Amino acid sequence: MPQPVGGAGAGRAKPRYDLPGLRVAVVNWRDPWHPSAGGAEQYAWQMASGLLARGARVWYLTARAAGQPRRDRRDGVQFVRTGSRLSVYPRVLGWLALHRRAFDVVIDCQNGIPFFTPWVLPRRVPVLCVMHHVHDAQFGVHFSPVMAAVGRLLEGPVARWTYRRHDCVAVSESTVSAMRDRLHWAGPIAIVPNGLAADCFDRPERGKRRQRDCGGADPGQPEVLVLTWVGRLVAHKRVERVLGIAERLGDGAIVEVIGRGPAGAALAAGVLARGLTGRVRLRGFLSEADKRAVVAGSLLHLNTSQGEGWGLCVLEAAALGVPTVAYDVDGLRDAVRDGETGWLVRGGQSIEDVTERAVKELSDPARRAEIAAACREWASQFSWDVSVSLMAALITRAVRRRTGSGGLLADDD
Repeated sequence: MPQPVGGAGAGRAKPRYDLPGLRVAVVNWRDPWHPSAGGAEQYAWQMASGLLARGARVWYLTARAAGQPRRDRRDGVQFVRTGSRLSVYPRVLGWLALHRRAFDVVIDCQNGIPFFTPWVLPRRVPVLCVMHHVHDAQFGVHFSPVMAAVGRLLEGPVARWTYRRHDCVAVSESTVSAMRDRLHWAGPIAIVPNGLAADCFDRPERGKRRQRDCGGADPGQPEVLVLTWVGRLVAHKRVERVLGIAERLGDGAIVEVIGRGPAGAALAAGVLARGLTGRVRLRGFLSEADKRAVVAGSLLHLNTSQGEGWGLCVLEAAALGVPTVAYDVDGLRDAVRDGETGWLVRGGQSIEDVTERAVKELSDPARRAEIAAACREWASQFSWDVSVSLMAALITRAVRRRTGSGGLLADDD
């Protein structure tokens, strides 16, 4: 885990690694403006923009959603968009093969399977393979048995062989353990965690008012418990499990579901079928400001996923002083400090029981204030600036090893 870096993630890693003129390609299957973007896209974008700020020239290679331009420039980062959900892999690999001598380093983000960029690059070009989490079980949720088997083959033995001479980056200790145990990854793995921007710690006024309502501070108003769920509505996130929570908590609770995705229609049908209209609100996509306001106004944040690399939404909720109930699975067991910044649902427990217990515990104003303070302190240890500095240090060492260059990159105090 990173060391504390000051309030609101204001710290700065030392020494600072600068990358003047270094040509960097960040390869990720989506960009932050893709309709299906999530935490992995935020991570890739923060790396791209952060390395640009350190003097690098950065290209972001990714898929192209309907209406997106094939070529684009955002805040100095050059975008190349080609292909769709699956075709992006061969298309990006083909584009990179045509421009194989145009880059000094490649950050290859593995979202289920990597792009296998070492296949088309000169051996002198270092590749950093970024692994958010191991997808082996999730392939069976999203694909047919044959396609799932292919996915596991590519994620495991093929990726392990392809990147055996390159550095690997994970976002959490859970991911490292899963890579060792389930993918049999033998090489070195560095941890570069997710971060937060300073504005993630700003509590909106609307959120402050609703939080007081949730605590029942005004005896003249009925007590309403507001819980939030944030993420993409996809199968492995298991958002439908909030329905059982809403039923358990009864009419005095509202669950706000923020996000969109292919599981949205089934969730809406479940809300109607179980008579939960008004108690489970499907908010869809919200701007960052509106999302933050809703989360800040909640008593508790829920995460029902079967596994994450980290769970950036957990960290964002913690920055607002809101604890999380999540399953004791990869990534989430890193993001949630059980009993301090939230509660983990362990084997043999139900999320309904744990959530009900958390709500009762938070009904004590002193305990609620204690947990909120612990959440904010925990979140303050994570900063995108620090994470980018860690990535820049890895790039510096990798380039020097491959090129033997002592003067291309400079680090300073």
